[in-house]
Amino acid sequence: QVQLVESGGGLVQAGGSLRLSCAASGSIFSRNVMGWYRQAPGKQRELVADITSGGSTNYADSVKGRFTISRDNAETTCNLQMNSLKPEDTAVYYCKLRAGVFNYWGKGTLVTVSA
Repeated sequence: QVQLVESGGGLVQAGGSLRLSCAASGSIFSRNVMGWYRQAPGKQRELVADITSGGSTNYADSVKGRFTISRDNAETTCNLQMNSLKPEDTAVYYCKLRAGVFNYWGKGTLVTVSA
């Protein structure tokens, strides 16, 4: 069983920064993709960014140039550095790990950006 625990959410003013972290534990295949998704009130969950175990990254257009995803394979952690935050970035952010046909989700961490 794989468990994901997110941390680092909170309240920040527009233009500020936050760093989210996700720690994975359990039986994890070495080849996997870790990523961050977000869900704002009344909206569908959407991909923010993901990163393969080989280091390839993918970003939503809305966060390119502002957010940076990284990972530490030795510790199976994934971080999301969020800069120049906007009120529209307000959402619950979820960590996801995909390994083969299996998808695992964290419980989420709330990010609120005030205008």
